[in-house]
Amino acid sequence: MSQDSKPKVLIIIGDAAETVDTMYPYFRLFEGGYEPVIAAPEKRTYQMVMHQNKPGWTITKEWEGYTIEADIAFADVNPEEYLGIFFSGGRAPEYIREDEDLLRITRYFFAKDAPIASVCHGVEIPARADCVKGRRMATVPKAKFDLEVCGGIFVDEPCVIDGNLVSGRTFWDHGHYMGHWMQLLDDARTSHAS
Repeated sequence: MSQDSKPKVLIIIGDAAETVDTMYPYFRLFEGGYEPVIAAPEKRTYQMVMHQNKPGWTITKEWEGYTIEADIAFADVNPEEYLGIFFSGGRAPEYIREDEDLLRITRYFFAKDAPIASVCHGVEIPARADCVKGRRMATVPKAKFDLEVCGGIFVDEPCVIDGNLVSGRTFWDHGHYMGHWMQLLDDARTSHAS
C-alpha cells in the first residue's frame, strides 16, 4: 500500500440492509481516512430500509430507506486487500448469510484477527460462518438465539469489545461502539505501515 492510498474496509450489505447501520460506518470510514467498500451478492443498486420499534407494535416497523450502490460482489472480493470488515444490520443478513463467498470472506477476517464490527442482525453472518463460538457480542435481542445457538455469548450492552471484535445492538448504539472499532482500524493501519 502506497503512502497516498487509503486502506480499504468492507461494509457487508444486501437488500433490506438497515439505512443508518450502513450509512453511519460508511461516512465514519471516510472521516477516518479509509476507503469504505460496499460489498454485496452482486454489483448493483440495493434498497436499504429503516427499522424502528413503533409504540403499540409488537414487531419492528419497516420503511424504505435510501438506495446504495455495491462497489463489488462477494465473489470478487480478495479479503487480503482489506484492513477490516463491518456487518450491517437490517433484514439483509438473514438472506445473504448462506452465500459461500461471504462465508469465505468472513472466516478470513476472524482467522486473521482483523478489526471486525457488527450491529443488530449483522451477527447472523459470523454466526453462520461458525466464527462466534465463545465470543461475546451485542446484537438486537431478537437475534440472541442466532448468536447463542452458534456458541456465542449474548451481551445486552451498547458496546461489546471482544479482542478484535466490536459490536452493538442497534443503530442507537453507533456512538458507543464505532469509535472503538475505528481505533482498532487505526492500530491495524499503524502496524501495517511499520
